[in-house]
Amino acid sequence: METLREAMRDLPDTVFADLLEGDDAYLIVIDMPGASAETIDARVEMGSVQIEARRDKDVPGEFRYVTEDRSLFFDITLPTPPDATGESAAASIENGVLELRLPKQSAVSGTTIPVEGG
Repeated sequence: METLREAMRDLPDTVFADLLEGDDAYLIVIDMPGASAETIDARVEMGSVQIEARRDKDVPGEFRYVTEDRSLFFDITLPTPPDATGESAAASIENGVLELRLPKQSAVSGTTIPVEGG
């Protein structure tokens, strides 16, 4: 999990993110103003969370940009903690705040194989 915390500290100053840990899951919370469920692609693969998003920005017709510091695109890759899994991961966005829930792998996994004696 240390690797994930370090990666979150290295995010650009324009990306605000929190990492929370519960007994059975991690919660990554990222501010993404202007993004919506339709403009976000989030996936877990090969030990990382990849989030790509597009921000919608409306510019009134009588105005034009003088400076533009709010990027139209987010492209974030974060390493997952070793005990996190992408199975049953869930995400939601409300009021420009993305919440990505990564379940933890069960400490007890697999199937017990009974051994019979002779």
